Order: sequence, then C-alpha cells, then structure tokens
Amino acid sequence: MSRYPKDIYTEPEDVDPDTLANLGPLAPLAGVWQGSKGVDINPKAHGPERAAYIERLELQPIDPQTNGPQLFYGLRYHVHVVEPGKPATYHDQIGYWLWEPATGLILQSLAIPRGQVALAAGRARATAKRFRLEAKRGSTAYGICSTLFLEHAFRTVKYAITVRVHDRNSWSYDETTWLKVRGRKALFAHRDRNRLRRVAAPTPNPLARLKR
Repeated sequence: MSRYPKDIYTEPEDVDPDTLANLGPLAPLAGVWQGSKGVDINPKAHGPERAAYIERLELQPIDPQTNGPQLFYGLRYHVHVVEPGKPATYHDQIGYWLWEPATGLILQSLAIPRGQVALAAGRARATAKRFRLEAKRGSTAYGICSTLFLEHAFRTVKYAITVRVHDRNSWSYDETTWLKVRGRKALFAHRDRNRLRRVAAPTPNPLARLKR
C-alpha cells in the first residue's frame, strides 16, 4: 500500500518562504566552511594511500521545492579540495542537501567531474545532531550511476556518509565509498573524513529576501 496520497498533483499551501528556518537537522550546515585536517584513504596499484587535504565547502539555502504534495527545504553545495601546498584541485563536488519535514527524509545528491552521480538517503528528527545517509549501486531510488570505465575498473558498490554537528560553528563528516577494484577480490573502503569550521554565514534564499 502506497504511503503517498492519491492526489499526486496538488502542491502544499502556505509554504514558508524562509528556508533557513525550516532545514531541520541540516540547519547547522548552512554557511561557508573550511577544514584543514582532512584525511583521504584511496586505492593505488601498490595498495592503500593516505593523503591529507584542505577543504572549502559552501552550502547556501535554495527556495522551497515541491514534487506535487511533497515539500523539500534544502541547501545547494560546492566542495573544493586541495592537498597541502598544492594549488591543483584534488576533488570537486556539487549537489544538494534536502530535508522533507513531513517524513524526516534527508537526501544528498552529488556529482563529481569524473563521470559519477549519486543520490543518498537517510532519516532523522528535526533536532538530530547526527545522521547517516546511504546510496547503493543498482537502486533506482537512492542509487549510483558511473561511467563505463569506472564500472569496469573502480565500481562503486555503496556510499555512506555520517554527519555530526559539534556546535553552531563546527561539524564533521565521515564517508566511505566501497569500491570493487578490478583485479582485487575484496571490496576497498575508500574513506574521507574532515572537521569543518564556519568562516561565513549563509545568504538567505531568494524568496525569503523578497518577502522581507
């Protein structure tokens, strides 16, 4: 039996335009952040390699989004990562964090410029200070899509991220991407983690600015 209403067209009425006031567990993530103690464990031909990284992450509120009766509040994000002392981009990522107040659903969409996208999902209370999201290869709802080369050589089987809010100016993440690396029997756990500190406040979403 479907948990969705029969009316799939009618959008919610009286939607609050202020996204920052309706982000639930995502509210502490809004703003501009930096982290200088990132650790990346990635696969190489000789075995796992450990690399340090410096990260800048911007999460800005977007206007409320609807899918018929469904209502999301969210943040558009951009991650830019470099290695210490090196100007070249080590990692770049864009996407959205979304919160559905009616159900407690949290979504993270992500896209990286190596030909891969994913949509991860989890659930949490509005006041939660810790939450976890997952995406799995083969899922048509919360799944992973990659290029033919990545499917051939570094197939992503599962992705998971855990977020912990420490205080109003600090939060951290610990994410693991399980890879089936060609020529190896066991899955490789590609892990990234960092603690971020706020360097700038978020900018209110366009609709909220208009209503002021």
